[in-house]
Amino acid sequence: MASDNIYSLAKKNGWWNGNKEEFQFCYVYAPESRNSFASRRREWQVFNLVAPSLKLDPNDKDYPFSVKPDKQVTLEKMVEIFKDYYEGTPFDMVKNIKSTNKEGKSVISPFANPFMPYDMYELFKINGGWNELGERTIARWYTMYGTIIQSRDWLPDEIGGVVWLAQDNIATSVYIPIYCGVTDLPKSYKTPGRIDGFTRESAWWAFNRLSTLTAQRWGDIRHDVDAIWNPLQKKLFEQQNEFEKKALNHKGKKRIEFLTEYTIKLGTTAVQKAWRTGDFIWTKYDEKF
Repeated sequence: MASDNIYSLAKKNGWWNGNKEEFQFCYVYAPESRNSFASRRREWQVFNLVAPSLKLDPNDKDYPFSVKPDKQVTLEKMVEIFKDYYEGTPFDMVKNIKSTNKEGKSVISPFANPFMPYDMYELFKINGGWNELGERTIARWYTMYGTIIQSRDWLPDEIGGVVWLAQDNIATSVYIPIYCGVTDLPKSYKTPGRIDGFTRESAWWAFNRLSTLTAQRWGDIRHDVDAIWNPLQKKLFEQQNEFEKKALNHKGKKRIEFLTEYTIKLGTTAVQKAWRTGDFIWTKYDEKF
């Protein structure tokens, strides 16, 4: 769970006195994080989502190094965790950004979104971001990519190792499987994103544009995006076992080609859907942003 030099490095740099202090990883390697809700609240929410029975205090400074989940943690649960932004909790940053709906009821404004740029926090009196006590959700708008890694030693290495990869903000993205045995990726996944400027040739820009558009009217548009990604994500997870059974029937080079073709096909499909969904949003919400 840690590098061999976890203790020696801390002693060498004067971060830990092994003769006088108990070793506490967070205080040794990230002491300032204990004063920031940006770090602590995220720890709490992850543990709260997998082990709610522990009833951990959301305002604590120190949490266990790890917890035993109440139930088996599935791929679906991992996605739920990485997409989380405290909705439904007292720590939802936009819970007080209200408007009045057609029925005259006070509701959270459809324009309120948990992924606003930091310079908007002051406008809405939200204590968020990297400030000393600022909130910071698990899903973030500035995410470059997210991964969920499966390591299964009962399968051949080229199949047993899978990196589920999502681009940009996880809350508006989808994970595709990249098997250890693949030798190539879709061209769009190999095309640089932010560093070279906007281009329709890049997978990252497809998801970044979609995320940015969705945040402009989060209360409405997120449902359009979920209607696209949720069924696709469910399908990808459900068909994994059947696909891997087929992959096992192939040998050597044929297996590698089979895995590579699968990853390229799914990646290409996801990017195409991201571009089309963004275009759909432009049209549906024209003059409503």
